[in-house]
Amino acid sequence: MQKAVAAIADPLPATAPAAAVPAAASPAAASSGAVFPVLIALSFCHMLNDMMQSLIPALYPMLKQSFNLDFSQVGLITLTFQLTASLLQPMVGMYTDRRAQPFSLSVGMGFTLVGLMLLSHAHSFPMLLFSAGMVGVGSSVFHPESSRVARLASGGRYGLAQSLFQVGGNAGGAIGPLLAAIIVLPRGQGAIAWFSGAALLGMFVLFQVGIWYRGHGMAPRGKRAVAAASSGLGRGRVAFAIVVLVALIFSKNVYTAALSSYYTFYLIDRFHVSVQSAQILLFVFMGSVAVGTLVGGPFGDRIGRKTVMWISILGVLPFTLALPYANLFWTGALTVVIGMVMASAFPAILVYAQELLPGRVGMVAGLFFGFAFGLGGLGAAAMGRLADHTSIEFVFKASSFLPLIGLATALLPNLDRLRGTPGGAPGGG
Repeated sequence: MQKAVAAIADPLPATAPAAAVPAAASPAAASSGAVFPVLIALSFCHMLNDMMQSLIPALYPMLKQSFNLDFSQVGLITLTFQLTASLLQPMVGMYTDRRAQPFSLSVGMGFTLVGLMLLSHAHSFPMLLFSAGMVGVGSSVFHPESSRVARLASGGRYGLAQSLFQVGGNAGGAIGPLLAAIIVLPRGQGAIAWFSGAALLGMFVLFQVGIWYRGHGMAPRGKRAVAAASSGLGRGRVAFAIVVLVALIFSKNVYTAALSSYYTFYLIDRFHVSVQSAQILLFVFMGSVAVGTLVGGPFGDRIGRKTVMWISILGVLPFTLALPYANLFWTGALTVVIGMVMASAFPAILVYAQELLPGRVGMVAGLFFGFAFGLGGLGAAAMGRLADHTSIEFVFKASSFLPLIGLATALLPNLDRLRGTPGGAPGGG
């Protein structure tokens, strides 16, 4: 990692010209080579960021017992964390589309650091909510601009760059519950402060990324430059496509929010496993999400983003329908398949949306990361309320039908076919 950080601060290699490149897709960006030290550093910091954030749902069983919370309050913690992220991210993205902020990445990690320190000393439910909100603010600052830097460093391989960036976050989401089971659960709430070292390391690496970004991604961007970029579609078709993409995000993230927030409770309630065993199975599920994310972007570059959306959302339906009726072994196996297949959608959705609205990379990243957090938070809160009135098992049965929304993929325009570019296979995009 030290070599990667050092390479970030140095000028671009010969395969990547040092000229300032606009954040939107450009011929220069497409012809240059991917800057892998930057992509690896962003993925590493995304891992640290989401590892710290995933501590919150991983600690729900401990917090529920310590603070005598019901499922509605557990869902409210998730809602607070994810809404602070979702509401701020589009605004951060819109601002940075016009005025790049290379060192805002370190600032975002700083908010996460403060949130974790407060969470480790929280003694009331309102303080838990405030701490979770601070962690959400960290996400809102980190994601839009880091997604822009990943696209800038992609060398035109946008799906690959987004997958590399996002797989770090998924890996962090998988590691967080495991570390919670090993470090925090045996030692108690105060051990959350141990993760402040990860936040400080992330701030240092992101500062080096900021130095590279300041040297290579600071081309002026004003209202006219942003507005001039076009996907070639009318405003009405673009707006309708965005609505369809939001519906796909809804189906994906509400289901995954139900799994990530209540999977441990489901395993404990139905199969009577220990908290540690449930955390390990949650780690396996989150690991499968990381693998699916890594695969989704490159496949979108090759076979078309619309094809990946078809496969990843609607294709997972048989497995989600079978999950509530499976035994413990098949529950673990099915969640691995569900995590891998469903997670492959997000890189394809994000890059597809950026191609719909070129020149607005930060806004699109903030909007869709924001929708992902916000819809997941709303879904977690709704599922918690439903679980209080019914059961966790009923929640898993009801949510299993959500992938049916994947049928809306048929309504999306085929961007590759419109432009006459390769990859426009049937259903591609």
